[in-house]
Amino acid sequence: MTQEKKKDVIQETTPDAITLGKSVLRTARYGAIAVIDPRTGAPLASRVGVANDSDGTPLILVSMLAAHTPALLADPRCSLLLGAPGKGDPLAHPRISIACRARKLERGSPEQVRAQRRYLNRNPKAELYVGLGDFSFFRLEIEGASLNGGFGKAYNFSRTDLVVESPALDAIAESEQSSIDHMNADHRDAIAVYARHFANMRGDHDWTITGLDPEGMDIASGDMIKRIFFPQKLTQATELRKILVEMAKTGREALQA
Repeated sequence: MTQEKKKDVIQETTPDAITLGKSVLRTARYGAIAVIDPRTGAPLASRVGVANDSDGTPLILVSMLAAHTPALLADPRCSLLLGAPGKGDPLAHPRISIACRARKLERGSPEQVRAQRRYLNRNPKAELYVGLGDFSFFRLEIEGASLNGGFGKAYNFSRTDLVVESPALDAIAESEQSSIDHMNADHRDAIAVYARHFANMRGDHDWTITGLDPEGMDIASGDMIKRIFFPQKLTQATELRKILVEMAKTGREALQA
C-alpha cells in the first residue's frame, strides 16, 4: 500500500512536463550546486551562475578559490537545483533538480570558446572573470533529473528528455552568433513580437535574443529570460531563418487581430 502510494507521487512524463522542465533549465541565470567535499566526504552546496550549451547542457563558470571547484575536480558527481522563486510560496514555483557529472573544458578548445560565448550572452557581467587564470568553464553533463512543477506535479526525466538531439545542432551553433547579432541589430521589432505573442510578455521591455538552437530561442530583457519553442524542431540549419520569419508573421497577425 505504501509502495503504491509512493509510485503515484511521480506522474507520467508527458510532453508538457518535458517542455516545462526544459523551460526551467533554459531560463536559469543561477542555481544551487551540491558537491562532495573531498576533505570531509560531506555534502557541500553553494550558488553558481548558470547558462546552457547549445544542446541545453548546463554551463558554469567557477573559480579555483571556490570550495565547489576542487570538489568537482576530485569527484565530478554533482546535483544542480534550478528554478527562481516568484511571489508568494516559493515551493509553489517550478524547480528542477539535475543529477550531473561535471567536465572541465580546456581553455581555447572549440567547446570552451562556444561555452564562453553562450555564457556571456546570458551573463554579460561575467566578462570581468572569464580572462582570469583561476576561472574555468565546466559542462554539467546531465544524467537524469526530477521536476517539481508545483503541488501534485512531480516528474522524472532521463538525459534524452532534456538534451537536444538534431542533425542541425552543430551547424546552428556554428552560425548562431552571427544570427543573434543580425536579429538584435536589425529586427528588434520582430523580437518584441516573439516576446509579446509567444512568451505572453506585456509592458515596455527591450528584448534581445541570447540563444538559438534547433528547438527554440532564448530572449532576455534585463534580468528577465524567457524560452520560446519553435513550432517544430529544426533538422537543417537553413530552416532557422524561415521559421523566424514565419513566427514574426504569425505573431504580428495575431496581435493585429
